[in-house]
Formats: sequence, structure tokens, C-alpha cells
Amino acid sequence: MLNIRYSVFNLFQERTYAVWRDGGRCAIVDPGCGKPAEQQALEDLLTQENLTPEAILLTHAHLDHILGVKTLQDRYGIPAWMHPADTAALEYNKVMADRFFIRLPEAFDWQPVQDGQILDLAGMRFEVISTPGHSPGSVCYYVRDEGILFTGDTLFAGSIGRTDFPYSEYDDEIRAILERLLPLDPATAVLPGHGPSSTIGAERTGNPFLEPFNEPEEDPDPELEPVIIQGDSPIGVGE
Repeated sequence: MLNIRYSVFNLFQERTYAVWRDGGRCAIVDPGCGKPAEQQALEDLLTQENLTPEAILLTHAHLDHILGVKTLQDRYGIPAWMHPADTAALEYNKVMADRFFIRLPEAFDWQPVQDGQILDLAGMRFEVISTPGHSPGSVCYYVRDEGILFTGDTLFAGSIGRTDFPYSEYDDEIRAILERLLPLDPATAVLPGHGPSSTIGAERTGNPFLEPFNEPEEDPDPELEPVIIQGDSPIGVGE
């Protein structure tokens, strides 16, 4: 069973996840900790759980999801994985930093991911699912054997990612959600980059932004075991 903790960081209330199976090693999904106090909060979490990050997984490269990458790399010497198409999003980050008076983070090293790639990290297997739309290189990370999906800003509880940014494309995002995410097991946990968690089944039937495509609700299967992460949802750190 996976252990998952999240912290909520920066002006945009971005969720940064620490994920591990066994003690000692973990992966960090979308480190949005830009301020020293936020970086210390993540360090405190890692110390509390006796964890050392082994890799950084980026669902996309928008400013609020990458603010802590360079700090983690400097401290731990770990790789960051990102889709190459999101170099365009990296370029746009200067505009966003100026607009919101946020210090533009230093450039960081990254390794390319591609659709269908399997990343074996910290004793876990993350399957890369390409979901362009919110940004050109948006991806989701799927831990298939645990039924866990990190969706970044592609799919939220009751919403979808914005597509009014430069390099965003609504049609691509809807297509990716319908063709790549909604066919997954309905019990799959959806852990987004902002806001509460959900399941694929709940988003199939009740997401208003997918209303033209919603499926009718079905009676629950009594033999289907729901995914439970630390109770009924991940435990927040720093909220």
C-alpha cells in the first residue's frame, strides 16, 4: 500500500505530494514550495517520516508546480522528470512570475518522459499518461497496482484544467480526459494539483465540465473495494 502525504503551497494553493511504499525512499510530485518557510515545511515532513526523495515527478511545468524543484535538486541531487513539450510552459513562467510578484525560480535539470513510459522509482512504478491541453506537455502519473492517479491540473474533483493560457488547448484536454483517464477503473483515486481528491467513477458521472459526456450513475458493486488513502483522503500537511 502506498503512503501519501500532501502539503498545500504558494498563492495558488498547489498540492505537493510525497509518495512512498516503504520507509526511507520517496518520490515528490510537483514541488510548489517556493518560500523558505514552505521548503522547511516539506523538509519537516520528510524528517518526520524518515524519508529521502529519490526523484521529482512534474505533471507539468507551470510556475506553481515547480517552485521547489531546484532547491530539492541542490539538496538531494535527484532528477526531475518532465515532458519535453512543456519547455513552452517554462518560457511562459516569467510572465506569470511578474504578474503575481513571485520570484522566478532558477533553471533546473530535467529528464524527458513520454507517453506509456514506466518509471521505476523508490520501489514504485509510475506509468506516464500524456494528457496535453492545460499545457502542451501535461502528463498524469498512474500507479496502476494501487489505483492511484496523480492528475496535476488536467482533472480535478468536479472540474478540469484551465485552457486560457498561452499554449493551452481545450480540445486536446477534453480528448485526453475522455480517451485516457475516464476509461480507467472507476475506483481509481484522482489526486489533483489543487483541491480535494476524487475518483474516476465520480468524475465520470458528476463532473459538470464533462456534462455532455457524463455516464449515468450505477449501483455500487458490493464486491468492489474502494481505494482508501490514509483513511478517506490524503492527510494534509501545513494546511
